[in-house]
Amino acid sequence: MADIILEAKSLTKIFKGFTAVNAVDLRVERGHIHALIGPNGAGKTTCFNLLTKFLAPTSGNILFNGRDITMIPAAKIARQGIIRSFQISSVFPHMTVIENVRIGLQRPLGTSFSFWKSSESLNQLNARAMELLEEVDLADFADIVTVDLPYGRKRALEIATTLAMQPELMLLDEPTQGMGHEDVDRVTALIKKVSVGRTVLMVEHNMHVVAGICDRISVLQRGAILAEGTYADVSSDPRVMEAYMGTSPQGVEGGH
Repeated sequence: MADIILEAKSLTKIFKGFTAVNAVDLRVERGHIHALIGPNGAGKTTCFNLLTKFLAPTSGNILFNGRDITMIPAAKIARQGIIRSFQISSVFPHMTVIENVRIGLQRPLGTSFSFWKSSESLNQLNARAMELLEEVDLADFADIVTVDLPYGRKRALEIATTLAMQPELMLLDEPTQGMGHEDVDRVTALIKKVSVGRTVLMVEHNMHVVAGICDRISVLQRGAILAEGTYADVSSDPRVMEAYMGTSPQGVEGGH
């Protein structure tokens, strides 16, 4: 039997009579990279905001490791090990790369955001911080002020700070949005690399990005699950091709 880390049951969100998310059932298996994709306006961002507790559902339930977390606030689920990258772990632009990672490392020590601590007391964290920077290919950038990093490298740093918080479930919100091809390829490879031994749920608009790294893909359309399965399953589904305005798998592959 599959080991399910996150489950949504009949998840629904209605805004002033408009149903943005409609009775979504979702099961994320432990150790998988699971993508939530769909064309613009499909409801994937709203669904993601429900799962990460940035929005409260109109109805339905969310379970994490079998426990109902539907009514638990976002900060508390973060402490339980659900870490949403690119929001919770947004980087501090005027700190160096290694300083950003050290702040993430303080959370499990119970000294989070103790900015008044002397820098010497944080040096014990340097070795682990450098290990994380190695993992995301940023070791050579450790002493660079974050504002000076290229865009794709900032995303890599955000992943490193998320990893520093020891996530059991890592949630990535549009990790390649706004990137050129080179950065897209680098960040896609990075997600694959850091997912080993972890569980990742990501929202993505581009099926080409998820094609090579995702174990399972859920396709949303008009707030409901349209199709689900492996990339081979969903990319050959006529309903998915139609949703992405393509009439062939090639059309779907390139869909944004």
